[in-house]
Amino acid sequence: MKRFLYCLSLLLCSYTLCIAQPLHKAQGLSRADTLRGMLSPLRSCYDVNYYHLDVKVDIDQKSISGSNQFSFTATKDFNKLQFDLFANLKVDKIVYMDLELPFTREFNAVFVTFPRTIKKGAKDHFKVFYSGNPVVAKRAPWDGGFIFSKDKNGKPWVSVACQGLGASSWWPTKDHQSDKADSVLISISVPAGLKEISNGRLRNTVQLPDGYTQFNWFVSNPINNYNVTFYIGDYAHWTDEYPGENGPLSIDYWALKQDSLLARPHWDADVKPMLKCFEFWFGPYPFYKDGYKLVQAPHLGMEHQSAVAYGNQFKMGYLGKDLSGTGWGLKFDFITVHESGHEWFGNNITSKDIADMWIHESFTNYSEALFTECQQGKTASSAYVAGIRKNIANDIPIIGPYNVNKEGSGDMYYKGANMIHLIRQLLDNDEKFRMILRGLNKKFHHQTVSTAQVEHYISTQSGLKLDKIFDQYLRNSQVPVLEYKILRNQLIYRWKSAVKKFDMPVKVSLNKNNFSYIYPSDTWKSTTIGSEIQEDTFRADPNFYVLVQKVK
Repeated sequence: MKRFLYCLSLLLCSYTLCIAQPLHKAQGLSRADTLRGMLSPLRSCYDVNYYHLDVKVDIDQKSISGSNQFSFTATKDFNKLQFDLFANLKVDKIVYMDLELPFTREFNAVFVTFPRTIKKGAKDHFKVFYSGNPVVAKRAPWDGGFIFSKDKNGKPWVSVACQGLGASSWWPTKDHQSDKADSVLISISVPAGLKEISNGRLRNTVQLPDGYTQFNWFVSNPINNYNVTFYIGDYAHWTDEYPGENGPLSIDYWALKQDSLLARPHWDADVKPMLKCFEFWFGPYPFYKDGYKLVQAPHLGMEHQSAVAYGNQFKMGYLGKDLSGTGWGLKFDFITVHESGHEWFGNNITSKDIADMWIHESFTNYSEALFTECQQGKTASSAYVAGIRKNIANDIPIIGPYNVNKEGSGDMYYKGANMIHLIRQLLDNDEKFRMILRGLNKKFHHQTVSTAQVEHYISTQSGLKLDKIFDQYLRNSQVPVLEYKILRNQLIYRWKSAVKKFDMPVKVSLNKNNFSYIYPSDTWKSTTIGSEIQEDTFRADPNFYVLVQKVK
C-alpha cells in the first residue's frame, strides 16, 4: 500500500474513506530521515542475497525475540556497514565468525565494525540477535506496526503491516527498497494450537520444547523487506490451482475457521478471474515458485508478496462502498483485486526510492479499471477511471523528495491511474498499450527501478513524446487547464500549465457527435468548430483528466 503517516481521508457518500497505504507528510526532514532514506556508502557496500529471520512471538507480552542472518556480497572493500532496527528494540549481540562484533546506534540505524576488511566480491554473513516490544499499530495498516487482536471466539489473531513504517520496526534488515533479498527463510514460532502463515512455501513445522510451534516458510523469489510478514490465528486452509501462462499456479486460501464458509464462495468469485485478467494485461504471475496466497488479516489489507493480506469483510467494493461512485466499483472486491495487482507493480517491479511509489500505486490503481474492463467492458472501465477523480486532492506532487524515505501525494493512486489512462488514449492502440504493460513486467522482472527508467521505457515503446506529460502529472500538483473561447465558428484555445511549453494533444467536442484531436500549446491557436457547439456545451473527452475553462 505505500506509506508514511498519510491516509487518504476523503468524504465519500457521507463516510470517511482511507485507502490502504502507509505514512506520509512529515513535518520537515531530519538526520534520522537521511539515515533511513539515503543509500549511503555504509549501505551500498553490501548487497543482500539471503535472510534467515527466526522470531518467537510472545502474544501475552506483546514481545518478540530472535535473530536474523544477513548473507551478502560485498560490492566494494569495507570493514563497516549499516543495517536498520527501530531504537525501541534491543540488539542483544551481533555474531560474525563466532565473534561478537562492536556496534553503535543512531536513531534507528545500527553501525557494525568488522575485525577485518571484507573484499569486494566476497560472500559473507553475520547474525543479529535482538528482542523487545515492537511498535503496535493503532490503526493498521495506515500507521503501521503489529496488530494484536482476537477473533470472534476469543482466540489470538496477530499480524503485522509495516509498509512506510518500515520492516526495521520489527526485524533487523537493510531497510531500503533498492535492495531486495534474493531469497528468505522465515521462521516464526507461535504458541501451540495456532497456525502461522508467511510468504513463500511452508517447508516444515517444528514442535519446540517450550510448547511453541515453529513454522518455516521459504521465499524463493526476490522480495521487498516490507512485504515479509506473518499471520497468526485459528485458520482454516484449502487449495486450488490456476492454469496460468507459466503452467499450473498453486492457490492457497487461509481464512479464520469461523469465516471459512463465507470466504470460499466470495474469494472464488474474484481470484481466478483476477489472475486471468492480470496475466493478460501484465504478463505471467511473477512468483510461480512461491505460489499465490490470500490470507484473512486483522487489518484492511496489504500487498504482502505471495501472501496477500485480506480484511475487506467479504464485501464487494471497498468495505461495501464504491470508490468511483459509478456502481462499477461494487462489481468486485476492492482489496482482493487491488492488493493482488501489486504482485506485478510493487512486488515484481519495485521503486528504488519510496519517493517513486507512484510506480506501485498508479499502475495498481489502474489495475482495478482493467479488471472492470475484463469483466464489464471498456465503457465501464472508462467510467470507473473518470469516477475516481473525485478522490484526487491535487495537494502536492506525486513524486516525493528523494533520499529521505518520504513519499509524495496520495494522488499517486487516482491521479496516477488517470495519467496512465490518458497515455493509453494518446497511444490509441490497446494491443500496443498491453504490450507496454507486459513489457515493463518482463524488462524489470524482480528488479528495483527509478521513475526515469519507467518513463524512458514507456516513451520509447510508445513512440510518444511524454516528458512534459510526466512532468505535469507527477511533478506538479496542478491539473492542466484548457482555456478556450468560441467566436462565431472558431474555437480559440491554449494550455495553461505549470510546465513550460506544455503541448499535450487532447480530444474535444468540435462537433456534436464525436471528439476530435486538437493540439494546444501555451500560445493561442484556433480551429473551425461546428455551429451546434456553443461555449457552454464545449467539453473535453472525459477520458482525458484535464480542466476546461471558458475565458473572455
